[in-house]
Amino acid sequence: MAKPKLCPCTSGRAYRDCCASYHAGAEPPDPSTLVRTRYAAFALKDAAYLLRTLDAQHEDRAEGPAAYARALQGNQLRYMGLTLLDASVPDDAAGTAQVLFLAKLFERGRDVSFVELSDFRHDGTGWRYASGSLVGARELPADGAGLTIATFPRRA
Repeated sequence: MAKPKLCPCTSGRAYRDCCASYHAGAEPPDPSTLVRTRYAAFALKDAAYLLRTLDAQHEDRAEGPAAYARALQGNQLRYMGLTLLDASVPDDAAGTAQVLFLAKLFERGRDVSFVELSDFRHDGTGWRYASGSLVGARELPADGAGLTIATFPRRA
């Protein structure tokens, strides 16, 4: 019997027991889960899921689904790991939250890893990715060690 395929979100669980149900239509219960499912969707080049989980005002929606899917199919990234570093408690009244994470990525053998502070909004149905601020991982402590939302170096 074949060993189950591990989830690209690097949870260590089988894909079918991790992100698959979200990619098939279930709503992630919180922003941290949304980060994991979106990372897996990028690795799997699941444009439909990525567009569904974008905030309605996000600029990536402007090109339309076909162009977004083509751009995603053209990426040469290898997704090597995801580490959640910090998360805010969702503000239910405002419908907002933040998650800080390290994404380990390689492109043609070159490390292009980054740490991102992501902003999320709840649209009444589920959490949606609104925006993010990125810093190259090489500019930060090893693997983002010790970084929190409060200490993340925001770019002007």
